[in-house]
Amino acid sequence: MCGIVGFTTKNWRPDQERIQNATETLFHRGPDQQGVFRSKLCSLGATRLKIVDLASGNQPIYSEDRDSVIVFNGEIYNHLAIRRELESLGRTFQTHCDTETVLQAFLEWDTDSFARLRGMFAVAIWSNSEQRLVLARDRLGIKPLYIAERENDLLFASELKGILVHPEVERQLSLEGLDCYLSMNYVPCPWTLIEGVEKLPPGRWLEWRDGRTTEQTYWRVPAITPSSISLEDAKTELDALLDQSVREHLMSDVPLGVWLSGGVDSSTILHYAAQASSSRLRTFSISFNGRSFDETQYIRQVVERYGTDHEQLDLNPDSDLAGAIENFAYYSDEPSADSGALPVWFLSKLCKTSTTVAFSGEGADEIFGGYLTYRANRIAAQVKRLPPGAIGAMLRSLNLWPVSNEKISLEYKLKRLLQGSLMTPERAHVYWNGTFSEAEKASILNVPLPGALTDVIVRLGAALPGDGVASFLEFDQEYYLPDDILVKSDRMSMAHAVEVRPPFLDHRIVEFAATLPTNLKIRGSRQKYLLKELMRAKLPASIVQRKKVGFDIPAHEWLRGTLRPMLEETLTSAEAEHSELFRFEAIRTYTQQHLNRQINIGYHLWGLVILFLWMKRWNIKSAPSLTLGKQTQRQALAVEL
Repeated sequence: MCGIVGFTTKNWRPDQERIQNATETLFHRGPDQQGVFRSKLCSLGATRLKIVDLASGNQPIYSEDRDSVIVFNGEIYNHLAIRRELESLGRTFQTHCDTETVLQAFLEWDTDSFARLRGMFAVAIWSNSEQRLVLARDRLGIKPLYIAERENDLLFASELKGILVHPEVERQLSLEGLDCYLSMNYVPCPWTLIEGVEKLPPGRWLEWRDGRTTEQTYWRVPAITPSSISLEDAKTELDALLDQSVREHLMSDVPLGVWLSGGVDSSTILHYAAQASSSRLRTFSISFNGRSFDETQYIRQVVERYGTDHEQLDLNPDSDLAGAIENFAYYSDEPSADSGALPVWFLSKLCKTSTTVAFSGEGADEIFGGYLTYRANRIAAQVKRLPPGAIGAMLRSLNLWPVSNEKISLEYKLKRLLQGSLMTPERAHVYWNGTFSEAEKASILNVPLPGALTDVIVRLGAALPGDGVASFLEFDQEYYLPDDILVKSDRMSMAHAVEVRPPFLDHRIVEFAATLPTNLKIRGSRQKYLLKELMRAKLPASIVQRKKVGFDIPAHEWLRGTLRPMLEETLTSAEAEHSELFRFEAIRTYTQQHLNRQINIGYHLWGLVILFLWMKRWNIKSAPSLTLGKQTQRQALAVEL
């Protein structure tokens, strides 16, 4: 597990230390070893967290003739099988690491090699004789890769800070990215919050040669095409796929653990890991003692069932919450308004005390239908049948209810459901998972936004058949999963030099899930139906039957209490810098209404705090761009595709 960075130099000449400086920005991703490669046209850097082949495998790695060089971030779980095939074709190896396998596979099969890899990765390969740089990213976007073009040259890095190290890159806030961030809580690919910097989409490779770039998709989120498979056959196939995926993910030469929430997803991963491992497993959890959403009782049941070596940390207002959030501005890299980043930060810190690799249950909700939002559209369809004016009357009535401090109260859910029912299904799906509505967004800004969010939503709306569940799943797999869930996991874990592996995101499981009929994912009020039916005989009944509890914080309450000083100080500081773009009078009105318990917008305010702290840390300019709404060709192409 590593961080990678680099750039081409056809039309500019940075100082000799630039690649070293860029590499050092990623030190936290790979504190065990750092290395750089320099040539007239290309420089590469890598930082390594040693997981496999501890004795060798330092990066960059060169081909035998020194003509090609690779820097690599990730793990390839089938690299031994690929290596055996390559050896049968006459290729020889100097190390036992998967990085060299990826290089040799590329030399044998070129860009076709990426479709052979099973795992998570971001890779850069430079060929001197061809003067060609190739970048690629794994199918689901588990590992990040940022890119920027500058005067026909290409800059890239695992994190934005590896690109911001270049003083030539203007630190201008992207209004396309902001348009999405304020509504979705994250920035969907290919946009970022920096003008001119993009994310290479998952499942795609990019080639730079003589100042020109070309891209191609080698894998995409599969269209959901339901088959007529029976429940028993589906259980048998899923059981085999999970067993194989978890066994492959156990590949490690360092201690390995499991992030355990007490829910069905992480408990499933623990079950298969315990089944495949000959040693006692470590598990790690975050608790919220005394809170309605605390999962300790379920965690204990699973720990007792599998006899794990368990560590647990209680997250409460006495924890150094403000200190952790201040660190987000650096380590989050690109702000994510997902408040679940806070417990993941503390979980990663706890995990690092005794392991370097951790399994997580991420991905199960997006591929098997675990979120309430997948059912919300059906409920909203019934609400829309009410007489004219009834929804407005119910909303006015709800405004008379006392505002709760609960993380996600009944009052909060009912308001969001009713407000979403006044929108199109595709916009409502984004709204239920997000924060600011279009009207609210306009109220806190002094300039109109370019409509990037509409571009994303239009695509979703065009694909909506029937009840929309299939399209919502595809949408979340393409955007919400890689650009929110996996970003949160990657940045928080790598800040502590911990590698997180999500076995549910083996692409074979994702492709299998795409063939399942809706009633094997959602059946009435039962969600993740197939997964829970499979695990019914394997896990305690209470784990399978319990309701889902999101892994985040009571943002409404904490921003009224322990985090209130940070909230107020951050807004005061931001107002002095960004009043040209943001309408702080409106932001303060919303804030005061929240503090006075007139409304619950803790998640909205959390997103603004994270955004402003990040802009301050990286000196991001927010003056409205003269090229408002203009997209690069790659952005337009990615949206179209």
